[in-house]
Amino acid sequence: MTKIAYTGGGTVGHVSVNLSLIPTSIEKGHEAFYIGSKHGIEREMIESQLPNIQYYPISSGKLRRYLSFENAKDVFKVLKGILDARKILTKQKPDLLFSKGGFVSVPVVIAARSLKIPTIIHESDLTPGLANKISLKFAKKIYTTFEDTLEYLPKDKADFVGATVREDLKQGNKERGYQLTDFDKNKKVLLVMGGSLGSKKLNNIIRQNIEALLHDYQIIHLTGKGLVDDSINKKGYVQFEFVKDDLTDLLAITNTVISRSGSNAIYEFLTLRIPMLLIPLGLDQSRGDQIDNAKNFESKGYGRHIPEDQLTEVNLLQELNDIELHRESIIKQMETYQESYTKEDLFDKIIHDALNK
Repeated sequence: MTKIAYTGGGTVGHVSVNLSLIPTSIEKGHEAFYIGSKHGIEREMIESQLPNIQYYPISSGKLRRYLSFENAKDVFKVLKGILDARKILTKQKPDLLFSKGGFVSVPVVIAARSLKIPTIIHESDLTPGLANKISLKFAKKIYTTFEDTLEYLPKDKADFVGATVREDLKQGNKERGYQLTDFDKNKKVLLVMGGSLGSKKLNNIIRQNIEALLHDYQIIHLTGKGLVDDSINKKGYVQFEFVKDDLTDLLAITNTVISRSGSNAIYEFLTLRIPMLLIPLGLDQSRGDQIDNAKNFESKGYGRHIPEDQLTEVNLLQELNDIELHRESIIKQMETYQESYTKEDLFDKIIHDALNK
């Protein structure tokens, strides 16, 4: 039996693979626990979705790419985080650490290295994030979701493993989806989602063009928390702040999606063969990883993308029309994509790579 420490946090994407792998490790008879920040989204996700997994919070700072007085204060938070993580790892004595990235993972990876605990890290985006760039110096291996990411990493440490998507993704119930929306089964469905926090700009442009969009589609609009507009009451248009358990049912009836371009979400759409119009977070809100992801998917023929700062009513409708004109060829291109590793295969690879020289 192997004991595995998991870490990663800051965004949903830095937790989702862990949420898939932890139950697999338990099913295979291994032990698992989680190290994350005190108040981050990873704590909420792990404690709500995996309540039987012990969660250990540590101090954590934020890794910034710009000059700020806060950087000086965060150095001390990171140093304390290393000490916190080292204390936990010393007591728990895991055989290996699996890190999904995010700023909270850096002190855990450094602490693991100081205790000679082998570490495997995972990068979901096309270009490596700052946390993983730092962590790579202390890790045995880094796994990538995009094959093109290998170009940015040392060959002896990097392996392409592809995306690991949720097992229930393909089990959506169409009948349930139509019940939730009260939609006509004979008209196309457009799903709009602006990420876990929603997007006011995307929400506004959808609502400004609602009549034109409803001509061709029925619309499921995932607005983000607190962003539902109750004044809009139109047949074929439904709003939800967010959807959790019913999302697979809604995806089962979706023909086209407008979305941000976080890697986990877009690989789910790819797996389901849903053509996508991607609106990545801009450089004013991110390091540009979603822009890279969107450009990569467009280059492979999986859909189209519009930079957020160039999003207009005109090009939104033009790109959707282009997707409809080329729907068959887009889906045909999507069908050439094959999953590289199941979560069971990935877990076995983690064990092998961490514990063998």
